[in-house]
Amino acid sequence: MCGIAGILGVTDPAQAERDVRAMIERIAHRGPNGIRVESGPGWCVAHARLSIIDLEGGWQPLHAAGSTVIGNGEIYNYLELAEEFQLKDRLATGSDFEPLLHMYAQEGEKAFERLRGMYAFCFIGFDGRTWLVRDGFGIKPLYYLDDGRAVAFASEPRAFAPEKQSPKFPSGELLALNYILDDGGSTQGIGASRLTPGQVLEVSLPSANPGEGRDPGVFEGGRLGSGIEKKTWVPAFAGISGEEELLSALDGVLEDSVKVHQRSDVPYGLFLSGGVDSASIATLMSRLNARPVTAYTCGFDAPEARDERAQAERVAKALNLDWRETTFTEADFWRIAPQVAWALDDPTADYATLPTYKLAEAAKGTLTVILTGEGGDELFGGYGRYRRAMRPTWLGGRPAEPQIDAAFLKDGGKGTLTRWREATTPSAGLTPLQQAQYADIVTWLPNDLLLKLDRMLMAHGLEGRTPFLDKEVAAFAFNLPDRMKVRGKYGKYILRKWLQRHCPAAEPWAKKKGFTVPVASWIAPRAGDLGPRIAGVKAVAEVCDVEAVRAVFSDEKQAHNRWPLMFFALWSLIHLEGAEPPAALAALLGDA
Repeated sequence: MCGIAGILGVTDPAQAERDVRAMIERIAHRGPNGIRVESGPGWCVAHARLSIIDLEGGWQPLHAAGSTVIGNGEIYNYLELAEEFQLKDRLATGSDFEPLLHMYAQEGEKAFERLRGMYAFCFIGFDGRTWLVRDGFGIKPLYYLDDGRAVAFASEPRAFAPEKQSPKFPSGELLALNYILDDGGSTQGIGASRLTPGQVLEVSLPSANPGEGRDPGVFEGGRLGSGIEKKTWVPAFAGISGEEELLSALDGVLEDSVKVHQRSDVPYGLFLSGGVDSASIATLMSRLNARPVTAYTCGFDAPEARDERAQAERVAKALNLDWRETTFTEADFWRIAPQVAWALDDPTADYATLPTYKLAEAAKGTLTVILTGEGGDELFGGYGRYRRAMRPTWLGGRPAEPQIDAAFLKDGGKGTLTRWREATTPSAGLTPLQQAQYADIVTWLPNDLLLKLDRMLMAHGLEGRTPFLDKEVAAFAFNLPDRMKVRGKYGKYILRKWLQRHCPAAEPWAKKKGFTVPVASWIAPRAGDLGPRIAGVKAVAEVCDVEAVRAVFSDEKQAHNRWPLMFFALWSLIHLEGAEPPAALAALLGDA
């Protein structure tokens, strides 16, 4: 886990180095162990390192076999790849990225399809071809700007010089969905384009000889595949149909994923909630580690909050975890909210960002790598909306689509659902359940859940890992028969069955309470102050009906809309108007 930045198509090396150094310093929080800047023919790149594997020798960029790579994330199967390609005597470091350089020398860009991990990287090949690549789920972020002469890339949009970003007000999507959809790679509001999950983008650079080669700054290539369309997603359980056989196969594939996700030269642990997903990860970590695994859980001090600490503690005791709890208070809310808005330069209004930030804050100094349960619901069919999508309409069934409640938007959210549908058109041959899963995998998962995990942990120099979002686990889980995912009133049927066998203390068949953060209770006493000031923020007035915004803060029936509007106001003051986080909050509260 690191921060990367660079410029491709450099014509003024001295200026490019100054620009790239400034870029990497803007995202230095991603790599607290040090920064390196390096130039080559037509390029300049920089790396802010969070040391995880090969603490001494793993500095980037890496060079071998005539190529150069600079990356963010982890390639978990690097040991297996080094063995398969017989690289033992040719590797100069223990870095998980170095084998890729030698693999590319043998088979070109096909090497990218062999990677198992979370990654975003720039690869400058010996053959004169240059690539930007993002993992299939979009666990790791990568953004780019093309000005027609050169291409700049970075791990976060904030890396780009403000005068080059030309940010626009985010569309109403953020307030209608809580996140922003990809739109052919461009992302309104952050002044940069995202590489979409699974995208492999070739960047054509100026030819060494004038008049030869392709035009600079022109993008070629495209998607090798993302989500369920990746070529490597094949049924891992081919020929297996019985429940016992599937449970045995599930045990093997999950254990293998957790095992490789634990590869680290620094301390690792997990975030433990009271749910099935994190309890499953905890069960396997307990099995694979001789010493107690460190686990962190966050609870809330508001009486109406659904606090999962009691359930998490039962699991921790049963698995002999080194369990540590932290409490999120009202004071934390007002302190952390502007910091969260600052960290989310690519925004999501998901209130789960708040406790995730607090957990990372608590874990910093004890752990460097955190395993989490993101992806379990999407791959194993855990959400109630999936079950509704499987029912006929006469039994209350309906498509698993966003329920947009955004009457305060000038357009009422019109068009957002259409864009969402266009973004989630699946391949043919999927069941209704798989179609619903696919929709979340290509929208909400990368643009909300994984964005949240990346930014909240990287704000504290921590690496988040997601064992469910492994292509081997995905191949197994997504292709399971529907009855192994959803049965009766239960989603994640096969995963619950497995957890009941291996950690009954997790109570996998207990009714899920759902996850809530009591933001409405904390905002309520200040709602009268916040409403008029939020309505007066320039970006809010651009996309919202000002009187409707005021009504949100005076009508308790609309209290659920207060946090998204408050977040949007904080975000725009910080990222569009240049306010410091504490000053942005003070302005909204009238404390300035």
